[in-house]
Amino acid sequence: MSAPAITPVFVRLKLSLLRNGLRQSGGRKAAYITSAVFALLFAALQLIGLIALRGHAHAESVVVLAVAVLGLGWAVMPLFFPSGDETLDPTRLVMLPLRPRPLVRALLTASLVGIGPLFTLCLLVGSVVAVARGGAAFAVGAVAVVLALLVCVALARAVAAANVRLLTSRKGRDLAVLSGLVIAIGAQIVNFGAQRLGASGLGELDPAAEVLQWVPPASAIGAVHAVSEGSYGPAVAQLALSAGALVALLALWSRHLTRLMTSPDGSTLPSAESAAKERSSTGLARLLPAGRTGTVMDRSLRYVWRDPKTKAAWVTSLAIGLIVPVFNAWQGTGSVYFACFAAGMLGIQMYNQFGQDTSAFWMVAMTISSARDAYVELRARAYALLLITLPYATLVTVLTTAMLGDWRRLPEALGLSFALLGAMLATGAWTSARFPYSIPQEGYKNVAPGQTGLAWISIFGGMMAAALLCAPVIALTIWLNVSADGDDWTWLLLPAGTAYGAVLTAAGLKLAAPRTARRLPEILAAVSKG
Repeated sequence: MSAPAITPVFVRLKLSLLRNGLRQSGGRKAAYITSAVFALLFAALQLIGLIALRGHAHAESVVVLAVAVLGLGWAVMPLFFPSGDETLDPTRLVMLPLRPRPLVRALLTASLVGIGPLFTLCLLVGSVVAVARGGAAFAVGAVAVVLALLVCVALARAVAAANVRLLTSRKGRDLAVLSGLVIAIGAQIVNFGAQRLGASGLGELDPAAEVLQWVPPASAIGAVHAVSEGSYGPAVAQLALSAGALVALLALWSRHLTRLMTSPDGSTLPSAESAAKERSSTGLARLLPAGRTGTVMDRSLRYVWRDPKTKAAWVTSLAIGLIVPVFNAWQGTGSVYFACFAAGMLGIQMYNQFGQDTSAFWMVAMTISSARDAYVELRARAYALLLITLPYATLVTVLTTAMLGDWRRLPEALGLSFALLGAMLATGAWTSARFPYSIPQEGYKNVAPGQTGLAWISIFGGMMAAALLCAPVIALTIWLNVSADGDDWTWLLLPAGTAYGAVLTAAGLKLAAPRTARRLPEILAAVSKG
């Protein structure tokens, strides 16, 4: 007697998961419906736009790149949003007597149910309409749409299966927090790419499209254009590439499923050797000062490396602080003063110092009994930040100056960066004591409910105060640049800005220390709220 088909069962299971998820709360239902409406509306507008592109000289380049980016999105989304689809975790099925091939077929079919596949289908159909000319091209387009859609879904499933142990662990949740970095960097790249296309036209896309038309799933759309041009040999090769990629992804997915369902999970059990090595390794701690200062610096640096929210904030600041000045310099529209953006982005990390500790701040509070203790605590945190920020801001400034070839302004740019950094350290220390707020450890929110106003006052109020504190250095820079003999003295801005920043930092720490010691109960209550 043959085994019953499991594909319909998995499709019904997927629909049941969606339906039951919406029943959990009205807020979740509203969020899902709203996101679905916006996604489908965007898909419809995108479909209309691609159809309107039909007949354009560079239509093929646009659609090939769009499908390539779409495939990349399907590949990375399981890594950054592992909780978006409960069926991405096949380890929940390990106790069932299921063979890999029927399971792959059932999961692949169930994966076609949802907003993501529908959005992808709209983009693929629009891409085919944009480049297809003639009955043969549309016939190939029908095959291309199916192939490209299956490649995208299989790619997501293979990536998820290969990393499912990571995605369902604490490290996987840490990785999901870094999705903000991808969004931030992607927004900057799209911004600069749009500026370049606006200046040069869609012809700039042709070289990249010529390469990507041979990379699945974009190769399937490239085959449609090839048939429209009468190039049947390249079209067959491009369709074969997409089909081969689908077969390879399904085989890889099946292999990982077999391994997942037949081997124990040891991903969260470190070996005794690695654990002993971690315990015996002191690393940077041996180079830090002795006493409380070194201990606090070591703790702060460990937060940067291990805490998901702190790590995400630092990596995002490091990336954007480099992208903005370097990309502008690369386009020839930047200025050496844009390098101050790096110091500004990293200086923000000084704000809400105690909120980064969350409820664990009570252990720190137990060690603070005087303004002196609070001063040493804040000073050590500032030292830990400077350990990363000073060399990084210097590197970004030198790199930006080298790309622009404006070496004469390097001293003043460094002086301004160091003065800005000192001002932000000073205001950050004070606002950390005056306007602390909690950072939730779970989810994507960076402010606990009810504390948004505190966060705005702390960050944006502190940044405005830092800008005002930098006014003397900014005024001196302007005066030397407009003065007749000022060019001979601009080098003084480097030592002047450095000294001014150091004075501001010391003054800010001195002012914040007594307030921190007095307000320990209020700070503890505020940072423990989330």
